[in-house]
Amino acid sequence: MSVENNSDAVFVHSKSKTLKLGNERMDIYLPVLRDANIALVVNHSSLINQTHLLDTLIARGIQVKKIFALEHGYRGTASNGEEVNSSIDPLTGIPIVSLYGKDKKPSAKHLKGIDIVLFDIQDVGLRFYTYISSMHYIMEACGEQNKKFMVLDRPNPNGHYFDGPILEKSFSSFIGMHQIPVVHGLTVGELAWMINEKEWTASKCDLFIVPCENYNHSDVYELTVRPSPNLPNMRSVYLYPSLCFFEGTQISVGRGTDFPFQRYGHPLLEFENDSFIPTPNEGSKYPKLEGETCFGQSYYKENALNFRKDYLDLESILEVYHRYPEKKKFFLDNGFFNLLAGTDKLMNQIEDSCSFEEIQLSWKKDLKIYSMLREEFLIYPDFIDRN
Repeated sequence: MSVENNSDAVFVHSKSKTLKLGNERMDIYLPVLRDANIALVVNHSSLINQTHLLDTLIARGIQVKKIFALEHGYRGTASNGEEVNSSIDPLTGIPIVSLYGKDKKPSAKHLKGIDIVLFDIQDVGLRFYTYISSMHYIMEACGEQNKKFMVLDRPNPNGHYFDGPILEKSFSSFIGMHQIPVVHGLTVGELAWMINEKEWTASKCDLFIVPCENYNHSDVYELTVRPSPNLPNMRSVYLYPSLCFFEGTQISVGRGTDFPFQRYGHPLLEFENDSFIPTPNEGSKYPKLEGETCFGQSYYKENALNFRKDYLDLESILEVYHRYPEKKKFFLDNGFFNLLAGTDKLMNQIEDSCSFEEIQLSWKKDLKIYSMLREEFLIYPDFIDRN
């Protein structure tokens, strides 16, 4: 076993062939946690062989003092955008502090008495997936309050490529905080290292990364737990990068049905492939087009691997925009589409009837620059760069 020191980030590797998540490598991180007061950034995905990390640590005598809850909550059931309330874990009595409500960043009071903040959440590799935005703020707070920030790394199910427009600073928001492409091709550990070393936070933190064993960015990694309520399976995880752009338009992506991010539709579309009526459910209390019959396309009967592409596929949104009869109303007037894209150029290109190839070509120069940046922070063997 060897240890590599890269500035403040520590990576530990071994030669065994079985994939291990960072949280399974307890021989590495338990000695660091001993005699320390720990705050966890965890949710329903934070499992070690079906046992929650919280229970695993408590059983081994680790002093867990606090839990930070992100979007969708500690149990991963809150709707998208729904405010998460602070509470007490009924099984352990440990306080749960919400970082998806009035607070997005831990305060000095939140971190008082804490030595190490440990992050173990499954991400899906998209700039607008808010778990990484929360990670940014927690890292910043740890830097300001002199706390160690530890990442138990996990594979990125969309880590086999990167693509899309790079965020422009004027379009920064909680669904886009970093100047990276829509699909960034990094694990949370690699991204944390990039954020820290490039000093994208106001204060650099003491970062410790426990990487996966034997992960390769080319690997097909199937999630065993849904990462959020509306990504229930691998099909939705692979389709999410492309279909999420419909969230900034009048089109439904199937929230409020059994197949979110595996279909899209609208009452004004003339598609015969699929029809559905969005209704409130646990993952979507107020679904777009609630109670209306939507016509569109569905993908939920197809094999998930059919959608494991190595590029950001915008063919669907280009086709739907072409078919939509009220083009001036297609994009929501709240600017959400531009926040998802990280630029207003993509919306302008769609309105100007640019081809998919023309849009892809417009990203090429920036993606080449990003490719060199990304290469600096890779912990794992990479795929072949097509850009």
